Amino acid sequence: MEVIKVSANSRTAAVAGAIAGVVRDHHQAIVQAIGAGSVNQAVKALVLATGYLKGDGIQVTCVPEFIDVTIQDQVRTAIRLVISPTANSDFSSISPHTTNAEMNDGRNETKEETSSSRAA
Repeated sequence: MEVIKVSANSRTAAVAGAIAGVVRDHHQAIVQAIGAGSVNQAVKALVLATGYLKGDGIQVTCVPEFIDVTIQDQVRTAIRLVISPTANSDFSSISPHTTNAEMNDGRNETKEETSSSRAA
């Protein structure tokens, strides 16, 4: 599973859409952020994604973790958010290829741009 990497400049709505999409598709999302600004954006995106998913009958929990990552031969401490649906979540209304308005927030940014090409 790919890690959704968040920077201080990430658009919260785009990250939230990526989180919601990954939870719908894979039943778990992993978000990673380094630095206060990045963690702020990640947490705001988590709040938005929780609202998106709640509308679909999916409730999530989040477990924060510290993780060491190596960037340009330097070890940095990142915050990792492991987002999982609760046992009583209902995925029956979700089709495998559902396209939701929040995924792009009305813009042309894709989930892949948000999740894999933005460096922390």
